Amino acid sequence: MVVLNLRGDCLARTATNFQQGMTDKRFLELEIRAWLHSPARKRQLAAEAYYDGAQDVLHRRRVALDDDGHIKVLDHLPNNRLVNNIYAKMVDQKTNYSFGRPFSFDTEDKGYAKALNSVLGPKFRRVMRNVGEGAWIGGKCWLFPYYEGGELAFKRFPADEVLPFWADADHTVLDAAVHVYAVLEYDETEVAKDVVKAEVMHGGGVDCFILRDDGTLEPDPEARSGPYITAPDPETGEETGYNWERIPLVCFKSSQHEIPLLSKVKCLQDAYNSIVSNFANQMEEDVHSTILVIKNYDGEDLGRVRANLATYGIIKVRSFEGSEGGVDTLQIEVNSENYKTLLSILKDAIIENARGYDAKDDRMSGNPNQMNIQSMYSDIDLDANGIETEFQAAMEELLWFVNRHLANTGKGDFEGTEVKVIFDRDVLINETEAINNCKASVGILSDETIVKMHPWVTDPEQELQRIKKEKEEAMADPYQAAFLANRQGSGGPGGPVNADGGGDDGNE
Repeated sequence: MVVLNLRGDCLARTATNFQQGMTDKRFLELEIRAWLHSPARKRQLAAEAYYDGAQDVLHRRRVALDDDGHIKVLDHLPNNRLVNNIYAKMVDQKTNYSFGRPFSFDTEDKGYAKALNSVLGPKFRRVMRNVGEGAWIGGKCWLFPYYEGGELAFKRFPADEVLPFWADADHTVLDAAVHVYAVLEYDETEVAKDVVKAEVMHGGGVDCFILRDDGTLEPDPEARSGPYITAPDPETGEETGYNWERIPLVCFKSSQHEIPLLSKVKCLQDAYNSIVSNFANQMEEDVHSTILVIKNYDGEDLGRVRANLATYGIIKVRSFEGSEGGVDTLQIEVNSENYKTLLSILKDAIIENARGYDAKDDRMSGNPNQMNIQSMYSDIDLDANGIETEFQAAMEELLWFVNRHLANTGKGDFEGTEVKVIFDRDVLINETEAINNCKASVGILSDETIVKMHPWVTDPEQELQRIKKEKEEAMADPYQAAFLANRQGSGGPGGPVNADGGGDDGNE
């Protein structure tokens, strides 16, 4: 019997779920089985599939009722299955809006900022961008800190791979979690098959299992169960295990409701695909664009009428008992404007419900002012505020692991040091208007604030150093001072520099 080293508080929380004699292992088997088929996980899997373009319209058929009232598939009719993936565009748009630009750390401790940038560098920023995308798709995404080659690294887990056990209703304290994933392995007959593995993370470490087809868990002989971290003892050289004081799994949510973005727009996306496919079908049904009124047709099979018309372009009629045979037509006009109007309504509805923006908005025509731009971004700004609030809290949890790593590796003890993670949004601006506002703020705001708001500045600290260097050089060279004063005029960070070498540093 496998006994899991679950923490006491997790056992206490789930005590009411245990039947007499039920082991931890059996409890997990039942929980995993229920979670794999739960509606929440199905929504997460559907969101992943829709993002990849595997949408419901690809499975649609054209059907009709036969003479007995049963449904039959009409294979001979055009059946377009077209996908215009506006939903995926919204996911990319919202992800890049909030996480497309590098985030920064705002702290008064420069040593701490340098240490954070060394651990959470460009590689981590790429992972965080993918975490943001996963949060929009699945409603939440997970980040797993671990050691690789002695360095702290981070791995992303999508929402449909993690079964969490929360200690509170707000889902802020994690008791334990199960990471379920599939790997491709070859069996003894050299046939590739998916093997489902489960990693149970708890206060005592991690236990690795293989999830069999019948839902039972068996210990994984190829994986290491035990402490999260192993390192050689500096004196004896033997491997020593270490555990984090918390479960090394951080949840990044798109909102407190943890709802995939697809849940807000799925019906609209399906309707859009259906209308586009129907329009394509109508355009291809050239034979069906007219209704035939047949008098005294020489035969009874109406399917043969269409077949003869499509094959030979003629049908055979006859006169009977004084009634003249013939064929009349009723023309069907396909009004494309109706389709365009409906598609436009559906597209606007998808964008509005996803809280994105339309880059082709009429407000962006001509030379839009900043108020028009902000109006276009109002919806996406609301969602960005919400997800950034959730990510700020998650980053605080993640920084706990980073601080422990820095302390354990002798890079500094920064426990309790205040730091704020700033997510720089990718917003369109009217540069001319922004620059004029910066010039008008000289003498009212500090140089640092003006430089940070200038649209051409990517590194404010570096730009301030350049301004300081120019001032120092100008004070030593009166000709350069005159040139600098002429270039800056009466506006610009730092104010004008006098030709006699003196200058106003703008900070008095």
